[in-house]
Amino acid sequence: MTFEEIKRQEQQNMMPVFFRFPVALVSGKSATAVDVNGKEYIDFTAGIGVNSLGWCDPEWSAAVAKQASAIQHLSNLYYSPVQTAAAEKLCELSGMSKVFFANSGAEANECALKLARKYGQDRLGPECTEIVTLKNSFHGRTVTTLAATGQDEFHACFAPLTSGFSYAEADMESIKSAVTEKTCAVLLELIQGEGGVVPMPESFVKDLRAFCTEHKILMMVDEVQTGIGRTGAFYCYQNYEILPDVVTSAKGIASGLPLGACLCAEPFASVLGPGMHGSTFGGNPVACAGALVVFRRLASPEFLNGVKAKGGYLAEKLEEMPGISSVRGMGMMIGAQPAHGSAAAIAAKCAEHGLLILTAKTVLRLLPPLVMTKAEADKGLAILRKVLDTLEAS
Repeated sequence: MTFEEIKRQEQQNMMPVFFRFPVALVSGKSATAVDVNGKEYIDFTAGIGVNSLGWCDPEWSAAVAKQASAIQHLSNLYYSPVQTAAAEKLCELSGMSKVFFANSGAEANECALKLARKYGQDRLGPECTEIVTLKNSFHGRTVTTLAATGQDEFHACFAPLTSGFSYAEADMESIKSAVTEKTCAVLLELIQGEGGVVPMPESFVKDLRAFCTEHKILMMVDEVQTGIGRTGAFYCYQNYEILPDVVTSAKGIASGLPLGACLCAEPFASVLGPGMHGSTFGGNPVACAGALVVFRRLASPEFLNGVKAKGGYLAEKLEEMPGISSVRGMGMMIGAQPAHGSAAAIAAKCAEHGLLILTAKTVLRLLPPLVMTKAEADKGLAILRKVLDTLEAS
């Protein structure tokens, strides 16, 4: 099919909810993708942080194909050895006690919110069901995770949203003002991805951990975008040297297959019991087979150190570009503020020249595959610099 045929097919049959670049991708390896016309693109997006091992990693592809040819799905009424193996490895790498597998980040956050409310009612009192989140946060697109999201622009058109949420700034005075006798949990991202790649200060995170412990409220960390090696640690909270009570995960966990996870520490392992939560597809064996490959690779300190080194290299080269005014982030989760022009216009121009790059608020957002080579990084950076230089000269 030609690109125009694909575009026409999409317009005729799909709800118009996505802003799409005029690119139709059909194959890829590592951090290089190929479109329907054979044009190559350097990928600084990883499918919005999903393809952690890049496009079609050979070990990952073989494991997924092998599992798909053995058993592709079974109900959670039965035991799945690949699912239990994935759970064991994820708990080991995260330092958490128990995991519930879902299909997405929003579903993982839904599980966390249910766990928090059940915990509040059981251990703090029947009225203790309210949850504090941060302004500028993003936690998903279901009605409840939209309510948890601290950005009014995402709330428009979908009222009434689920009640029981309040929003605070990322400082302890604001948190203390938002927490009441009915609060059961605080939920936050350690780097606000959709909010513009905004890292939380280390002192705030550690003070919040101590505050939640003191007041017996859950500290829940949304690692849907920051997790699975993205910031140079298996989970971002490990960079802050804290342990949350609950952590949610998705995106890169199975390197391209739909899988989400809600994990909890040992004191909260039995809050949810049989029949209180569930998922038909959660923990699908094919997705878990892919996740096991991701976990094995990321268990290596050398791999994670490589992520830190690559992220540092990308940040350094971005800072050297005259068209970039500032750079922030951690590991291979980077936000670059353009000195001129809109991030959206720059991303569109980059796609024309063979670079796939994301935006978040006013910044260019980089979430490359964790396996990106230096040659691929340099090629993508050269395209970005060319686009920025052209913009500055015009």
